[in-house]
Amino acid sequence: MKNRKIIIGSRGSKLALIYAEKAKEKIINFANEFGIEEVVIKKIVTTGDQIQNKRLADIGGKGLFSNSIEVELLDKKIDIAVHALKDMPTEETEGLLTNCFLERNDPREILISKNNKHLKDLAPNSIIGTSSFRREFQIKKIRKDLKYKLIRGNVDTRIKKLNDNLYDAIILSYAGINSLGLNKNISQTFSTSEIIPCAGQGVIALQCRNNDEEMIELLKKVNHQYTHNCIKAERSVLKVLKGDCETAVGVFASIEDNKINLEAELFSLDGSERFHLKSVQDVDKAVQQGIEMGKTLKKVSNNSYKK
Repeated sequence: MKNRKIIIGSRGSKLALIYAEKAKEKIINFANEFGIEEVVIKKIVTTGDQIQNKRLADIGGKGLFSNSIEVELLDKKIDIAVHALKDMPTEETEGLLTNCFLERNDPREILISKNNKHLKDLAPNSIIGTSSFRREFQIKKIRKDLKYKLIRGNVDTRIKKLNDNLYDAIILSYAGINSLGLNKNISQTFSTSEIIPCAGQGVIALQCRNNDEEMIELLKKVNHQYTHNCIKAERSVLKVLKGDCETAVGVFASIEDNKINLEAELFSLDGSERFHLKSVQDVDKAVQQGIEMGKTLKKVSNNSYKK
């Protein structure tokens, strides 16, 4: 890879570019070893960024944030694609490989509300902004007397909509708020057991072509193995469920004493039924653990989570 220039493809949002910079820093650590002379970031506009007023499920699903970047990767216009893993479909695009994950950012969910109120202190019929059925149903589990309204756009846009009195509170991921240095806005932080995050929340994924041996070797060095093991379990659950944007499912894995603690909750389409599972397995059985949990969830829910 002598005197090689590496081009990283990323969405152009402020947060996506912060994630791309993180990836760039990690890659630069191995510049000498791999003969890399320069690493540059290329901004790519995605369909998900262009359409801001509809649910992702209604306009094509998760791939709207990753497809445009993947096309550039397949066309060899970039060498590495950087994605927020939670925005990626569970099925890998033919010709590509996603096998590198940076150390996970804080995976928890947060509430930002007017007057800095906690969820329990919001007035009945307060309007909560979220674009996620999962978050909506999880919050309904705690407060049945609130109202829910679609919100799209980047973090700054959502906070502005809250300040413009279009919502009384919004639910977001801690990772995004923290990366943007907007922690002062947080009204409440939920533990991962209070609100189970979506699979891969807080994880930055690096993708390359599956025949680019040099990039594969480089990304092996960059990969954070603890995070990778957790992701294997979480994404395996989703794969079995064939989870998409309309699937209200939370999945979270953590590792202690070489054991993976995996927890998941799945809601029926209307959110009226909740199916909750926990399991503990050896780290080297992460994929199988996720598959088994996915199969059990599918069975106990009787496919009520799918149209």
